[in-house]
Amino acid sequence: MKRLTGNELRKMYIDYFVSHGHKQIKGASLIPENDPTVLFTTAGMHPLVPYLLGAKHPMGTRITDVQKCVRTGDIDDVGDNSHATFFEMLGNWSLGDYFKKEAITWSYHFLTDPEYLGIDKDRLAFTCFAGDETVPRDTESYEIWRSLGVPEDRIFFLGREHNWWGPAGTTGPCGPDTEMFLIMKEPCGPDCSPACDCGAYLEIWNDVFMEYNKQADGSYIPLSQKNVDTGMGLERTIAVLQGVSSVYETDIYHDIIAKVEEICGKSVNDDEDTKKAIRIVADHIRCATFIMGDDRGVAPGNVDQGYVLRRLIRRAVRFGRQLGFPSERLEEVSRVVIDTYKEIYPELENNKPFIMTELNREVKRFSRTLEQGVKEFDRVAAKAKETGVIDGVTAFHLYDTFGFPIEITVEMAKEAGLKVDAEGFEAAFTEHRKKSQAGSSQRFAGGLADTSEVTARLHTATHLLLASLKKVLGEHVNQRGSNITPERLRFDFNFERKMTAEEKQQVEAMVNEAIAKDMPITVEEMSVDEAKAQGATGVFSDRYGEVVKVYTMGDFSKEICGGPHASRTGELGVFKIQKEESSSQGVRRIKAVLKSAE
Repeated sequence: MKRLTGNELRKMYIDYFVSHGHKQIKGASLIPENDPTVLFTTAGMHPLVPYLLGAKHPMGTRITDVQKCVRTGDIDDVGDNSHATFFEMLGNWSLGDYFKKEAITWSYHFLTDPEYLGIDKDRLAFTCFAGDETVPRDTESYEIWRSLGVPEDRIFFLGREHNWWGPAGTTGPCGPDTEMFLIMKEPCGPDCSPACDCGAYLEIWNDVFMEYNKQADGSYIPLSQKNVDTGMGLERTIAVLQGVSSVYETDIYHDIIAKVEEICGKSVNDDEDTKKAIRIVADHIRCATFIMGDDRGVAPGNVDQGYVLRRLIRRAVRFGRQLGFPSERLEEVSRVVIDTYKEIYPELENNKPFIMTELNREVKRFSRTLEQGVKEFDRVAAKAKETGVIDGVTAFHLYDTFGFPIEITVEMAKEAGLKVDAEGFEAAFTEHRKKSQAGSSQRFAGGLADTSEVTARLHTATHLLLASLKKVLGEHVNQRGSNITPERLRFDFNFERKMTAEEKQQVEAMVNEAIAKDMPITVEEMSVDEAKAQGATGVFSDRYGEVVKVYTMGDFSKEICGGPHASRTGELGVFKIQKEESSSQGVRRIKAVLKSAE
């Protein structure tokens, strides 16, 4: 097995698939565009949904990339050996091109060939979809693995919970997957499989085969365009290759962890609590740096991405306090993150001033909150003197509202001669987590893409809106995010103050004037340099030779985008701004609708 660094694995993976006819594309923003179902890009396939549904990708039918991802559903588990909030996903796709045979063969070759990862074939196990009453067993994938020499006792058939993807919503593309596992230790018994949680098997790669289209009646019909979507987690894979038990022990975390240890004067080797706190500070500041450093980066706030970012920074402050870490020095950790990744992700260096400003502002703001929390604790402690116990709900209130971890509450209670109902806290915490997870599931259940005519028109309206904002407020205005549902559009843009009533009226009138002209909407594929030369707006790729789609609406708007769009501006109806408000520091938000012109 080769011992590779993160940078080496990243390059090796991309080079491998480029050698097999794939075109490398730039990973998408961490902030999804026009996707109301997720706050962050959580998988490499999110930005590619229109192309998985049949839209033509400008780079062709075989593509590969490295995608920045954020997942915070397991944020309370961060600090163990495997959970992290930010990670990179290596991926390759077939958009109606090759299918199972090629995908599986290439995956196996990359994993086992000494020229690449060189993993011992005897240490690998695989899973395939077992089939059910609606979709047959995936014997095709099984037979391909067997043809490659994999023994049948290392291929497991598992159900939908383990080997099925999608659809993202209630209907749409979906299909079985086949997963690859590293055997970490002897199975726990004769019935042990990769579905077991004993730790014998560690997933390192997943090939998804989108070959069905789920219908509203629950039936499945074959897709006219069959796709392959694969994903290999960079951090988890290099942990295996480097022979360490945790992603936090890999080279990509080395300098970040070292900076935290240097500042607090403690080591991950001191004890388990110290190790976990150091890892949490390192992980959360790494993730926060990437969110703020994204070209659509947001600032800490009270809603959506800004709220998640705020929680990350505040948790870093809280766990830093346990280490004796001066919170004002968190920016030093962020600078190490930038230095670690700036060659791969130059946007971090480009957006460094914004990152530092917003991080320091949030740290100062939370320091004041902590002071208020201490006052609240004193009030709670005085009240609890009668019983000698701080009840669990109150302890959770201190955690949820003021950011007090239960350990700090217990320590302060002990100094005051009190005890804390830890079981009651855990019960309140568990109930809170169930509600949060239910909310996340409900949010995701809406689907990753809605390509209806209604949303296509609203998406088209965001182009006209951005062009109008630039004309009214200044050319420095750029999109910082958008979210579209069938009912309305939401558009975030950088601007330091509230728009005046006159400015809103001007923007609204300008958009409606562009709609009234009934301009044709044309699309061209061109290189990034050509798009720049033509004055197109948008987040430009830094990869030479990449082809992008440029949508033009008369002489009013020219923007890089992936779609979907109306065919003419006259199809949009009447544009109406419903609200203009603050989204986060330096970012404003417009909510608008399209009404019938009749």
